[in-house]
Amino acid sequence: MKRLAALTLFCCIWTSAADAEKGFILLASTIGPIDAGIVSALEEGFEKDTGIRVRHLGAGTGEALKIAEKGSVDLVMVHARSLEEKFVAAGFGTERIPFMYNDFVIVGPSSDPAGIRGMKSATDALKKVAEKQVPFVSRGDKSGTHVAEMELWSKAGLKPSGKWYITYEKGNEGNVPTLRYTSNAGSYTLIDRATYLSIRQEIKLEVLVERDEALLNRISLIPVSSKKYPQVNHEDVALFVRWLNSPAKGQKIVAEFGKDRFGAALFFPDSKEWHQLQKH
Repeated sequence: MKRLAALTLFCCIWTSAADAEKGFILLASTIGPIDAGIVSALEEGFEKDTGIRVRHLGAGTGEALKIAEKGSVDLVMVHARSLEEKFVAAGFGTERIPFMYNDFVIVGPSSDPAGIRGMKSATDALKKVAEKQVPFVSRGDKSGTHVAEMELWSKAGLKPSGKWYITYEKGNEGNVPTLRYTSNAGSYTLIDRATYLSIRQEIKLEVLVERDEALLNRISLIPVSSKKYPQVNHEDVALFVRWLNSPAKGQKIVAEFGKDRFGAALFFPDSKEWHQLQKH
């Protein structure tokens, strides 16, 4: 409740600022890219190039879209296609714009009591976890991570329940707290690779299942509709979206982000402009 109240207050403060001032964009972003640091890097790069300030608030995808449904932000960065399509279909957003992706991994203790290490199929791995009823932690908050997890359970033909399936009561605070809780509990969970890499030295969990196409985590941009909410800064948002999708600007930052710290990129470019460039 405290977090929701803080978000509400934050929205009110920044909405007033956005109404009163052009040259300012308020972004509601899923928490993973914020925790990884790429959102701040993109904001700083755009402001340096254009002088337009972008500030963000973090929330799970479901909550970020709810905030946007009130016209309280100008743009969202989210990662749950089913929720995104409903948001656009209802007229709250203009379109889903592919931006970047990384991937999810299934992590767990090194002892691996479920015996899933190295499995090629994420759904088969979840079946083994459920069969052996070893503890599995879910965010349970309708975030993009939670939606992806539930889609995997559905593909596996399962509806997880029981004492072994743990819904983390503070899951709405993001992937980092969920991952720390999972580590302390010696359990399994589904998490994005960027979050895992960012704190892997601080936890006792290993990547056990990875590289399944079903684990791809695609992140989209959705401008909030100026037809529905005339107060949104659609002109600067359009400029920001073009900058983010430019192979020489935002997509370059995405392609290089994380290499200096981890020796490998944490995210991968996914804009139409980037893919068109790669074809030539």
